[in-house]
Amino acid sequence: MIQTIAVTVSYDGGPPVLREVTVRIEKGEFVFLVGPTGMGKSTFLKLIYRETTPQKGKVIVAGRDITRLEARYVPELRRQMGVVFQDFQLLPRKTVWENVAFALQAIGTERKRIFREVPQVLEMVNLTHKSNAYPAKLSGGEQQRVSIARAVVNNPAIVLADEPTGNLDPETSWDIVQLLAKINLRGSTVVVATHDKYIVDGMKKRVIAIENGQVVRDESGGYHHVDTEESGIFPP
Repeated sequence: MIQTIAVTVSYDGGPPVLREVTVRIEKGEFVFLVGPTGMGKSTFLKLIYRETTPQKGKVIVAGRDITRLEARYVPELRRQMGVVFQDFQLLPRKTVWENVAFALQAIGTERKRIFREVPQVLEMVNLTHKSNAYPAKLSGGEQQRVSIARAVVNNPAIVLADEPTGNLDPETSWDIVQLLAKINLRGSTVVVATHDKYIVDGMKKRVIAIENGQVVRDESGGYHHVDTEESGIFPP
């Protein structure tokens, strides 16, 4: 599903943020990216959704090198991904329902499907009772649940979460990562960048540690190989 091959990334001629990184993540895995702040975790995620391209190496998603992907196909790639950020990035003047619906409206989803999918995903994240609330009236954990609902309402093949619990207390953080695990069980490949040792130790999933731009540890959670060539992400 996701593979980086000898990837090197640097910004503005500075030292490499990632250096010769080779990683393979199979379809349906749940993977933690760990390591100190500023050591390359976020950059790794940005490579996957083509926010960043490497100076060297390849990034393979669903069997295709996305570093060579034509610009017209990048939006289609991103429609098959859900991205969750630390700072929620909710629209303050839209309700919970409207924030989630906006993710579908932005890709031209028909109204009938929006009215079917949004209530279902709000129920999954346990926010049906907050449908008409605005972000300012929500707790941090509730805001992150809205962010997750928005990211997964289109049933993405891949969910990327960049420090999704960074602004939350330990109990709420655990609830959020359990929600991501639930999404993983529905079939999405989930990659979570975090420095929260408590969560990583508690989940017992595959852990990839990045320090000084290099993979220093990769402990498998016992996943099995799945053929990733036929994903439906790209047009034929």
